[in-house]
Amino acid sequence: MFPIEKMCKVLGVSRSGYYSWKQRKPSERAIEEEKLMEQIRLIHKKSRFTYGSPRISEELKKNYVHVSRRRVARLMKKANIHVKTKKRFKATTDSRHRFPVAPNLLNREFKVDELGKVWVSDITYIRTLEGWLYLTVIIDLCDRKVIGWSISNTLKTSETVIPAWKMAVINRPLNDYLIFHSDRGIQYACTEFVELLGTNPKVMQSMSRKGDCWDNAVAESFFKTLKTEWIYRNKH
Repeated sequence: MFPIEKMCKVLGVSRSGYYSWKQRKPSERAIEEEKLMEQIRLIHKKSRFTYGSPRISEELKKNYVHVSRRRVARLMKKANIHVKTKKRFKATTDSRHRFPVAPNLLNREFKVDELGKVWVSDITYIRTLEGWLYLTVIIDLCDRKVIGWSISNTLKTSETVIPAWKMAVINRPLNDYLIFHSDRGIQYACTEFVELLGTNPKVMQSMSRKGDCWDNAVAESFFKTLKTEWIYRNKH
């Protein structure tokens, strides 16, 4: 340890100034920010280190702590708190096929006021310790609940979209006209599935435009959240 007098001389400060600084109590704002930092760390840990500043600020508001997202982002940067994500890619959509493609009836109208009016569907991959699995989901746009799903080790229509559809109509029986929206992958466009939808004349099939994932943004967002907050944080 260097003598205080020598350190003060090197740093160009007086001894009285040093002792005054040392005895100074933290400001109210500094104390408040330290408490806020602890809450941010706790929420981040509970989210398995997946929440960024937008979702952390939302969680704080739920606990009646009203703080801006920018302030949360600043404190996270100060504390070196980062979101941990892991990106993987495996193609699940094969739109190079000979089957007819349905028009885009949904047209990004994602706000729906009634149950059973619009369902969206998509397929994603999940890498497990035993190999690749494929998850198909069907979501009702009104309450954003998964009403049908299937998981398989192949992309066959009979093991992906068909069992998911059959589950969906059991969980939420059709009683009015329904728009069923998906990408233009072969599983949704093939004769086998189109004929299944055709058994109910109230079902109108809709498909995204070519290469436009935003046309099915709700399903894409669901998969991103599922993978980021659960699958990539756990080994399966």
